[in-house]
Amino acid sequence: MARRQKPAKRKPAPQVMAGKKDIVEVKSAASRRASIVSLIRGLPIGTVSSYGAIARAAGWPGAARQVVRILRQVPGLPWQRVVGSGGAIKLPGENGAEQRFRLRMEGVTFRGARVDMKRHEFKFPRVRGHKKRAD
Repeated sequence: MARRQKPAKRKPAPQVMAGKKDIVEVKSAASRRASIVSLIRGLPIGTVSSYGAIARAAGWPGAARQVVRILRQVPGLPWQRVVGSGGAIKLPGENGAEQRFRLRMEGVTFRGARVDMKRHEFKFPRVRGHKKRAD
């Protein structure tokens, strides 16, 4: 005897009038995206930064995946200057080889398979008023 499935719950219809809170959230997401784009564009030649460092500098800690998504969506960004934590090239195959080649052309040196972060990591200025949390 077959089990009877429960009917799927309906999602409420979107309301035409959005509240102020919804508008503020959209603006903050758009401003975060714009700040990530400007931070990536601001990376000087011969320097690199990690996905997580860019997210933190944009005021969006823990959003390294969103940085990856923005790199894929926005054309013309210097994508080769953004690496994984510790200087790891995260792109597989030919794309990773292309990133390594472009970084070498900019004068970036490697320690094994990783970028020498002590020499080439770009340090973003700290935002005033934000303190590191003591965990």
